[in-house]
Amino acid sequence: MKIKELPKDSRPRERLFKFGIENLTEAELLAIILETGTKKENVIEISSRLINKYGLNKISECSLKELQEIEGIGFAKACKIQVLFELNKRYLRSKSQITYLSSAKKVFEFMHEKLRNEKQESFIVLLLNNKNGFIKEETITKGILNASIIEPREIFKSAIKNSAARIILVHNHPSGDSNPSEEDLNVNGRITEAGELIGITVLDHIIIGNGHYWSQKEDDCFRKNMNDALQKSLKE
Repeated sequence: MKIKELPKDSRPRERLFKFGIENLTEAELLAIILETGTKKENVIEISSRLINKYGLNKISECSLKELQEIEGIGFAKACKIQVLFELNKRYLRSKSQITYLSSAKKVFEFMHEKLRNEKQESFIVLLLNNKNGFIKEETITKGILNASIIEPREIFKSAIKNSAARIILVHNHPSGDSNPSEEDLNVNGRITEAGELIGITVLDHIIIGNGHYWSQKEDDCFRKNMNDALQKSLKE
C-alpha cells in the first residue's frame, strides 16, 4: 500500500505533526528522509527492511555501493542516508565543544567519532596555538599510510599560514588496533625533526583505534618511567 493510501494517522509526516517526532519509529523517521517507495513497497517498508538487515549502527558504516544493493535504495536515497549520518557525526563533534586539546584523551574524544568508521587510513594534523587551543584540522593523506608521501613541507606550510605554534598528528587504523607500526613511528620521527628546525612543536602523534588510542607522548613517558625505575632498582 502506498503512503498516500494509508490512513492519515499512519503517515509518517502526519504522525510527526500530531504526536511529535519522539514518538516515531526509526523506520518512520528514515521514511521521512527517503520520501518515496517503489511499486512493490512503500517507503516505510523499505526503511524497515533496511534497518532490520543492518541495524542503525551498521547502516552508518555502509558505503554508497552497499546501500544500493538493497532493493528500493538507489543512488539518491543512498546519498541521503550517508548525509543523515554524517550530519549526526558533525553535530556530536560540535556538541562536545572541545576548545583546548590538552591531553591525548581529549584528542581521542575530539576525533574518534569522525574516524571510527573510516575504511581507509586518514592522516590528519591538528593545528593549535601556544596554549593548545584548537585552530583547525587538515587532512594530509587518505589511504595507506606511507612515510614517503607525507611531506613535512605541506604540514608546516599550513601550520605557518594559520599561525599555529603547535601541532598534533592523528591517524586511524581501520583494523581497530591502535598499536603503532614501524611506518607510523617513522612518520612521527620525520615530522618531529622538521618541527624542531622551524620552531613548531609536535606535541603528540595519536592513533585512533576501535574505542581506544595510542599516544606517542604517553608511550614515551611510560617507557621513561619504567627505565628510571629499573635504574633505581639497580642502584639499590
